[in-house]
Amino acid sequence: MDMEFFLGGTKQTTDQRPLVLAVDDNEDNLDLLTYILEVLDCAVITAVNGEDTLALAITYQPDIILLDILLPDLHGIEVIHRLKQNALTSLIPIIAVTALARTQDRDQAILAGCNEYVTKPFNIQNLENLIRYYFVKSKKFFKDRSVTSYEVLVNQPIQQ
Repeated sequence: MDMEFFLGGTKQTTDQRPLVLAVDDNEDNLDLLTYILEVLDCAVITAVNGEDTLALAITYQPDIILLDILLPDLHGIEVIHRLKQNALTSLIPIIAVTALARTQDRDQAILAGCNEYVTKPFNIQNLENLIRYYFVKSKKFFKDRSVTSYEVLVNQPIQQ
C-alpha cells in the first residue's frame, strides 16, 4: 500500500521504500541525516521536537526513528518511554543520535527502550550500517529475495 505525505511542500509517495523519522532540533544535523537517508533510498519525515515526533510516529509508523536526545520540549528519554508504551509505535526501532557521550546517558536511553546509541559527531558509514542492519533484520524490504544469515551477520550493529 502506498502512503502519501507532504515533505518540504511537495507531495511524496513512499512506495516500497523504508520510511525513517529523523528528529533533531539543529537544522544542520537534520539536513545531514536527511541526506544520508536519501542516499540510502529512504523516504524521510522530520521533526524538531518531542511532541511532533510522537505525533508523526503515531500517524506514519515509520520503519526506524533516528532520535536526538536533547530536544527543546521533551527530553528524548521521555519520547522513547512514550513511544514504547504506545501499541502503534512500541516495535519501531529507535536509534539515538546524540551529543550526550557519557555511559550513563547511553545506559539510560537503552533502558528506556532505545535500540542503538550513536554519539555525535558520528561516523556516517557506521550510522548507515546500523540503519541497513535494521532493514535486513526486519526482512521487510527484501521481499524479492531471501536474506541470508551472512547478510545479517555482516550488517550487525557496531558495538560502542
